[in-house]
Formats: sequence, C-alpha cells, structure tokens
Amino acid sequence: MDNLSDFFEKFAKKEKKPRRVIGKSSPAVSVIISLAITLLLGGIYFYLELPAINLMNEEFYVTLIVLAVIFTVCMSIFSHREPVTGSTVKSKVFKHLFRQPVAAVIIIICVLTLIVGSLIGFPLFRAKDYSNILTTTPGDFAADVSEIDWNQIPLLDSDSANRLANRKLGELSDLVSQFTVSEDSAQINYKNAPVRVTYLDYSDFFKWMNNQNEGVPAYITIDMRSQEVDVVRLDKPMKYSPSEYFGRDLMRHLRFSYPTYMFDDVNFEIDDEGTPYWVASVMTKTIGLFGGKDIKGAVLLNAITGESEYYEVGNIPTWVDRVYDADLLIEQYDYTGLYKNGFFNSLFNQTGCTATTEGYNYIALNDDVWMYTGITSVTSDEGNLGFILVNQRTKEAKYYTCAGAEEFSARDSAEGAVQQYGYVSTFPLLLNISDQPTYFMALKDSAGLVKMYAMVNVQQYQIVATGYSLNECQEKYHKLLEDNGIAEGEKEEDEAGKKEKLTLSGTLIDLRQANIDGNTVYYLMLEGSEAYFTVSAKKFPDAPLLDVGDSVTVEYYEAENKNIITAEKMTFENVNSQAK
Repeated sequence: MDNLSDFFEKFAKKEKKPRRVIGKSSPAVSVIISLAITLLLGGIYFYLELPAINLMNEEFYVTLIVLAVIFTVCMSIFSHREPVTGSTVKSKVFKHLFRQPVAAVIIIICVLTLIVGSLIGFPLFRAKDYSNILTTTPGDFAADVSEIDWNQIPLLDSDSANRLANRKLGELSDLVSQFTVSEDSAQINYKNAPVRVTYLDYSDFFKWMNNQNEGVPAYITIDMRSQEVDVVRLDKPMKYSPSEYFGRDLMRHLRFSYPTYMFDDVNFEIDDEGTPYWVASVMTKTIGLFGGKDIKGAVLLNAITGESEYYEVGNIPTWVDRVYDADLLIEQYDYTGLYKNGFFNSLFNQTGCTATTEGYNYIALNDDVWMYTGITSVTSDEGNLGFILVNQRTKEAKYYTCAGAEEFSARDSAEGAVQQYGYVSTFPLLLNISDQPTYFMALKDSAGLVKMYAMVNVQQYQIVATGYSLNECQEKYHKLLEDNGIAEGEKEEDEAGKKEKLTLSGTLIDLRQANIDGNTVYYLMLEGSEAYFTVSAKKFPDAPLLDVGDSVTVEYYEAENKNIITAEKMTFENVNSQAK
C-alpha cells in the first residue's frame, strides 16, 4: 500500500509536457500560407457564386469581409507565437484580427460602406429621386390602344404556353428523353405577332454528359394567338445555356466575360432570322450607392457561338423585346406613385399615393412588347384610377386615365358568367373595343387550356360577354353595349353614305384554322384579296369541307382591320364543281 501511495504521489507531482504548437513557423511563412489558402478559397467562391466585382454590389463587400476573416483564421492557426489549445482558439482568432491591420481595415471599411451606402439611398432622404426613377407621359387611349388589332393580342398566358410546349416536346421521342422545357419563357414580338419562345434544358447531369458535345439542338416557339407550337431545330446547336456546366454555363460565361457587370434579368430571345440569343440586362444603381436599381444596357450573347456584345439602352437592336423585366418596372412605378408627394406623406396622409395592381400582362404594339398593369390608390383596391403601358426595351411609359373596376373584379365577373364550367380567367388586358375601355380575358379549364373568351366593360363590370371564338365574343359584347345604351348598333348604309354589304368571289389559295375546343374558326385567303376572311364551324357547319382550290364566295362588311374580316355569308364549290 505504501508503494502504491508513493506511486500516485509521484504521478501527481509529475510535470506535464507542454502541448505541441500547431503550424509552428516563421511570420513570413505564416503570411504566405494564409494568403495562399485565402486566395484558393476566394477563387472557389468566385467560381461558384459569381459575384460582380463592382462597388455598387453589396455582395462584393460581403465577399471581402469573408476573405479577410479567412485570412485572419489562417494566421491564427499557422502563427508561431502561441500554442493552440481548445480554450484559446476563439480568443486567438480575435487577437490575430487586431494583429493583422490590413484585414481589420478591410473589414471595418466594408462594414461602414454597407451601412453608410444603404443609409444615403434610403427613401427617407431621397424620396424625390425615387419618385422620378420612372417617368410617365399622358397617353391617348383612343389613339394608342385602338391601333392594336387581334393579330397582336396574346390569347394565352405563360402557363398555358408552357403546357403546350411540354405537350409538343412529348411528341418528339428523340428529344423528350434527353431534355425538358424550361419554365422561363419570354413573350416577344416575332414577325409582327405575339410569340413566346422557350429553350430546352438537359434533363439531368447524366443527360448532359451524353449530349453536351452536341449541345441543345432546338428551341420552341408558341404563337400566342393561334396556339400553334413549333419546335425549331437548329443547324448548329446551342452550346451556352443555364443547364450547361463549367465554362459553358450561361452565367459563368457572362461573369468571366464581364467581371464588373451586375446582371439583372437574363432572358431567351430570337432575332429576326431566328438565331437564339441570351439578352442579359446590365444593372446599375442610381440613388446613393445601393438604391434606385435601373438598367443601363444589355449584353447580347449568341447561344450557339458564345460571342457577345454590350449595348447601351439607346442603342439596343430593335429586334430585342425585353430589357426591362416587368417586376422591375412595377417596382419603379410603385416608387413613383408612393413618394411623389414626399416620404412622410407616404406613411401618414398618403395624399395622391398610387400603386400598381397585383398582376400584369403584355401587349405587342409598334413592333415592341409593352407591359400593362392597372393603377389604383394605396388606400383602396376596389377600383382602378387608370393603367400604364411600359415599353420593355426602351422604358417609355404612358399613363392612361381610365376609372373603373380593378382587374380582379373583372376576373370574378368573367368567371361568374361561366361558373358552371369552373373556368379560370387569365389576367386581363385593357383594350379599346367598340370605343369602350374593355377588359379582355381568356378562360381556361383545369388543364390550363383556353376554352372561351370574355369581355368585361370597365365602367360597368356587370356587362360581360363570353364566346368560344373572338368574333362570337365581340359580337355578343357589342350587342350588350347596345342593349345598355352605351354604344349604337351597326347600320347597313347605301352609297349615299351608309355601309353596304360587299361580295367577293375567287379561288381559295390559303386555308388556316384555329381550334378552340367546341368551335373551330377557319381563315380563308381568296385569290386577288390581301385579307383573310373568317368563318366559324358553329355558324357554317360546311366549313370543314373547304379545300384549297375551291371556288368561294363571301359576303362581308368593310372592317377597320384590313387583314382579317368576318364573313357574314359564305358559299363554295369544290374543285370538281360539286356543290357542297
């Protein structure tokens, strides 16, 4: 027992060896190692996250702070000055932060810049600047909106267009197993018609491995009026897209080509020849250091070759339709409507404060795409004060005074008129129909397919007309306006000044159709005529028997739209001279 007691006594008195110093090295070596690790991690972060190296980019300052902390941590680990123990790791990092004056200064400057930069751009101090970020001019509703004809009205929304694109891809066995339709489609004005274009993504990483040498072989266009879907196969495939990896990844290719540019919206478009491009909007900050987001130009990147060029806003080619994203334009108008009478007025009295309604749509007008949304008072959402149209290429903005029901009330009216079917309305467009401000909507079933159309009067939204075709809907709507004393009926007039019914006979040289479940509308081009005549299968049951080459006679009234005219009466004889 005595020997055992002596053993424990000696063990207790035995001096412990000091712990090993981790990374014991000279100061110069510690700096080199720490700097190398910081640069390595910083390079990996830049490659993965792609922050813009720009003083107006908040993420740039956050990146500098992170790199300074990484350098400090590395110095605390590899420094020879003190041994590292479990209880002193945190304290040692803070000690080395103060021992590294460059890292400490970088962190302090970045934090102060983030705070001060945000404060000097705060609406409290810059309300006037925010109110001027989007300038609108008064528009003439009758002059501007009446220019839009039915060829320029999108009858589908983005969801329906994407469903049609997916259905079309499912018919192509060589593509559907390898690619998927991107949900990011853009509405453009292509060959003077509203069209949505969308690109294909690789289904997964392994599909990319199998196809990346060839690239993406096609893109899809959806005619927003006729609902026709076309898969455009390319002679040379696209090599740059969001579903690529490494250097051909779209955003990585853009970042390494333009390291200082802040990119906002990047959308897919095609030029007049059908060549696919990525249109990358380049953002700037116009208020303080970080406030007042706006667009200063765009980079056009050829999706096939990867070649790119930057254009200032005023010099962007006219075939480009979307440089300003709709959400950005709505944000800018909301600033204008909220702060035009000062910051404190926006909080308390709210005199004259306006805001955009929830939702927007697009109109093809003058070879450009214009975003439409309603304007309402911030104190009430029961009615609209007017609406705005904003050019998505130039940011030209027009305000139209037009008091009436807001869009969701109009949607409820349209859906209520066909409630037995359970159809859902698209977001309305405000059009000039029979000289009346009118909400126009497509009505979709649960599968997202367009079944009917609706027109709702803005001032009296209980006046609702629906139809299986545009012509049927418009005829019913005009009849309702007559019945309510809002519009006068059409009058057939003679040569003394009144309209007369015209007749045209000729050989049918072109025949097209638009199928909308329950009704089919046929478009007839006769030899010697520059207009298409429309006939519906519902009104003319024999119309499906028409063939190119038939001898056709139509009776019609002269219409404002010289391109498409509704036939009041139609007879025809086939190429074998057999009466139908």
